[in-house]
Amino acid sequence: MTERILVVDDDHDIARFVELNLSLEGFEVVVAHDGVHALELATANPPDLILLDVMMPGVDGVEVVRRLRAQSSTASVPVVMLTAKSLSADKVVGLTAGADDYIVKPFDTLELVARVRTTLRRTADVRSVSPLTGLPGNHRIDVEIAARSHAGVPYAVCHVDLDEFKSFNDAYGFLRGDDLLLVLAAVLQQAGAGAGAPTAFVGHVGGDDFVIVCTPDQAEPLCRNVLDAFDAAVPSHYDPEDRERGYLEVTDRRGELRRHSLVSVSIGVACYTSGDRDHRAVVAAATEMKGVAKTQEGSVVAVDRRS
Repeated sequence: MTERILVVDDDHDIARFVELNLSLEGFEVVVAHDGVHALELATANPPDLILLDVMMPGVDGVEVVRRLRAQSSTASVPVVMLTAKSLSADKVVGLTAGADDYIVKPFDTLELVARVRTTLRRTADVRSVSPLTGLPGNHRIDVEIAARSHAGVPYAVCHVDLDEFKSFNDAYGFLRGDDLLLVLAAVLQQAGAGAGAPTAFVGHVGGDDFVIVCTPDQAEPLCRNVLDAFDAAVPSHYDPEDRERGYLEVTDRRGELRRHSLVSVSIGVACYTSGDRDHRAVVAAATEMKGVAKTQEGSVVAVDRRS
């Protein structure tokens, strides 16, 4: 999708110059010439980034940033400030107010475009990081798999999912469930780090779903290491009586007491080796194989042998 930039500058010539150059780079550009109008536009339809002049009559750029950060709908919109001043104190004021970057006037067109693209990319990466595990999220996962696909090099996608995680949460609460997710994240990172070169990529899709991207040769040994390490770590997260009997007893919605096995891990693996197979098809195949793994008891790796 085309990224939308809000340009705010009381100098009409500068605003038009910035609008023209960003439009030529493929951005959708909206222009405001004062702080009040900028706040109205940003609140009504938050842009992907705001280029904001510091020195404006009435509501100046610093105050605009403060108000943007105070509203939930615009609190995370990246702001690059445009300033005619190069004094460190003025830069600090803008950054302290909540700006993400600044450009000193007069600026070079190439620098302007580079700063905009860098800030957008950095913001996308930050938003894509899982707040619980700190692992890259969906955006970075897609970028990583697509990059390997476009490079034409063989790669494997491993879709990792927990079994009986809901019963664990129902019995012990989501905070202990989060602890278990952190255990899995650590196990995945350790296994990825020990897989050799090239480095395996580990991402957190959300909930109890994770992804590993590695070479086809790394996939199965890496996944076996994950299963072994996770299975060894899981029992210590259960209460002693549940651990000793080897299952949980949880009351379902009908009020019936049901037995649930200890949490295990299922991994589906799909590989790309050659041809024109779309990376999304590889992801879909890995997810399909994860479903196959989940039909079997305990921790299991299921590999798509069709590719």
